[in-house]
Amino acid sequence: MKYIDEFRDKRLIAKAADGVRRAAAGRDFTFMEVCGTHTMAIFRYGLRELLPTNIRLISGPGCPVCVTPNDYLDKAIAIASMDGVVVATFGDMMRVPGSRSSLYAEKAAGADIRAVYSTDDAIAIARKNPGKQVVFLGVGFETTAPTVAASILEAKREGVKNYSVLCAHKTMPEVMAALLEGGDVRVDGFLLPGHVSAIIGTKPYEFIARKYGRRCVAAGFEPLDVMQAISMLIEQRVPKIEIQYKRIMSGSGNGLARKIIKKVFDKTDAAWRGLGIVKASGLKIKKSFSDFDADIRFHPKVPRPVEPKGCLCGQVLKGEKIPADCRLFGRSCTPDNPVGACMVSSEGTCATYYKYETAV
Repeated sequence: MKYIDEFRDKRLIAKAADGVRRAAAGRDFTFMEVCGTHTMAIFRYGLRELLPTNIRLISGPGCPVCVTPNDYLDKAIAIASMDGVVVATFGDMMRVPGSRSSLYAEKAAGADIRAVYSTDDAIAIARKNPGKQVVFLGVGFETTAPTVAASILEAKREGVKNYSVLCAHKTMPEVMAALLEGGDVRVDGFLLPGHVSAIIGTKPYEFIARKYGRRCVAAGFEPLDVMQAISMLIEQRVPKIEIQYKRIMSGSGNGLARKIIKKVFDKTDAAWRGLGIVKASGLKIKKSFSDFDADIRFHPKVPRPVEPKGCLCGQVLKGEKIPADCRLFGRSCTPDNPVGACMVSSEGTCATYYKYETAV
């Protein structure tokens, strides 16, 4: 299969690993894979075992479910408890623990919470149920924001007045700046998220090389993609932003998607699990579309959020800790009984470590 089989070819991957080993000889490197899908690919294909010991890979805050704070989940649960409300969400949000419950537990208790595959599904529910309010949980980075923005435009155009979005969209370059400013984690470079980069292009990352002197490569998600990207990071003489994922993205990104985002959303400060408030790292629905803003429509009131005691999810998201450092990992916190958000999503670092590191 073109663009799949060749990027999983064991001989090509082994050859690329040999090239990485030679290029990195005598030097130590720490690279952060920002995207949770990269973390999953690295473990799934055993890439850590192929890399020399002088190359260290750490995971970052690239799992949208994981970085969504409890305050948002608590609001979603509060809205779901209201009469005549249907909450529509991507499935991986269902089991994320909030402060006192989860969407999954509330659904089991009788709340009308439905897992959907797209915003189209959510709008379809609203059309079929004009007597109910349908709230879509807008969670994700620049990759999913255009589809949510498009759903709001569609609902306005069609006059679907019982559809709204509880928005928690976040943007990637700003949180990378926050990580670098914090100085808690030393990295030599970043594997940039390919899908986000396909939307925003490379220009928003240029400050990382210019101001912080860090190398960056926008990478695809197959094992050969990752190996090639690591090789490109090592071989950079001067820190810059490069693209490995050229079969999908270009430096200019997707102008139409960015235009839709800009039409519906404004930039705003946003709360990230583990990092707190990060300036201008989120998206909020514009006032001109406030009729579709669930936060305004329902004004959910929730108690102060509570974090699970002993959970290191926040430090894992910053790359300060690995899941095995957490005393809950694999004991009281498992995919069947997640204590922290990082154990829920397939892109979560803890879930990935559990699946591949604890396998017999």
